[in-house]
Amino acid sequence: MNSISIAFFQTIQIVINIYIWIIIASALLSWIRPNPYNPIVRALYSLTEPVYNAIRKVIPTTFGMIDLAPMIVIFILILLENLIVRYAF
Repeated sequence: MNSISIAFFQTIQIVINIYIWIIIASALLSWIRPNPYNPIVRALYSLTEPVYNAIRKVIPTTFGMIDLAPMIVIFILILLENLIVRYAF
């Protein structure tokens, strides 16, 4: 495998890891109810809510007051990352 494809797969892996951390930050912020007009909060929600809504259309993710959409998205991203790593290396 050439170095360009290795760099491409490593870049995808880095992007997936960054997005996982964005999901974790967004989930933690949902516990403390920050100011919704804060630009950081708005950016985190705008990056995560479209993906959550897509998951919520397919699977019911709310059980009581717990929303499992972030955990499901992280699980899917980890599976995707493992598939990419196995394919690349």
